[in-house]
Amino acid sequence: MIIELRSDTLTKPTSGMLEAMWSARVGDDVFGEDPTVNALEEKLAAMFGMEAGLFCPSGTMTNQIAIRLHTGLQTEVICHEHSHIYLYEGGGIMSNSNASVKLLGGEFGRLRPEDILDAINPDDVHAPETTLVSLENTMNKGGGSIYALREIEPIYNICKQNGLKLHLDGARLFNALVETGEDPKDWGRMFDTISICLSKGLGCPVGSVLIGSQRDIKKARKVRKAFGGGMRQAGFLAAAGIYALDHHIDRLKEDHRRAKQLGEMLEGHEMIKEVFPVVTNIVIAKLKEISPALMLEKLSIVGIKAVRFGKDQIRFVTHLDFDDEQLEQFGRRLNDINY
Repeated sequence: MIIELRSDTLTKPTSGMLEAMWSARVGDDVFGEDPTVNALEEKLAAMFGMEAGLFCPSGTMTNQIAIRLHTGLQTEVICHEHSHIYLYEGGGIMSNSNASVKLLGGEFGRLRPEDILDAINPDDVHAPETTLVSLENTMNKGGGSIYALREIEPIYNICKQNGLKLHLDGARLFNALVETGEDPKDWGRMFDTISICLSKGLGCPVGSVLIGSQRDIKKARKVRKAFGGGMRQAGFLAAAGIYALDHHIDRLKEDHRRAKQLGEMLEGHEMIKEVFPVVTNIVIAKLKEISPALMLEKLSIVGIKAVRFGKDQIRFVTHLDFDDEQLEQFGRRLNDINY
């Protein structure tokens, strides 16, 4: 048995999700005539108290569409130096939107209000115009760290006072919300746009939704077309998203419980120097006197898959296909690894 912990994107649809997909009513979404896509977009927007949604193939696309909406030539995006939109989206900020980027630090990938305020460019001919702040929740490179709503409010106020747009890369936002117990509608009030990924913790085979105002989503639909993101009878995929929103949110707590236990197992191992605080379903381990490549090779020999996550780090991600039996097996196999 292979224990797959490289990512929560590697899950397979459950039997209930497959049934929902096969029975979906479909149409041509580019014409706006797929009833299941329309239902998914409306459902997710309503959950966050926002006006409209747009179903896209990936979270990279929803993020890049949002950046295009809120930037332009000679403008600048403020984001964390470890953010997904900067590190893992193929240089899309530049190639898709021709925008500049100002990178900030912050503990476990979270930006501080005072740093954002200091980073806003003055009205000066020499500097690009700051137009957008982008946050990430949960923070992938921060080990699944989360923002609480009280930490977002001062950032929201800074953006409002300075005429900036605020976007959220919420690829794993539901992982954060099941931990904090906060109301999605309160989060919807803070952001101009939010990207929600369905193919990570929620277990769908593909897809993300960008939510925002009617005006922004109408413009986003045109950008999606230019990006090649129109998917015709996409209702078969959207049905998986509706099923996941109805059945897979509360169970995220199980992924978090197993991630915490997995982190505890790693902390006691002779080859692990440090484990980032485990808050949601991501576990990042810093290695001691061994390269990530060699550690991954040793893990692979005992049937465990993980990924390199820096010069001395590896990452494990729990998900709906990783159960308690596999967690127990993980502990046993980990003990078989040594120098």
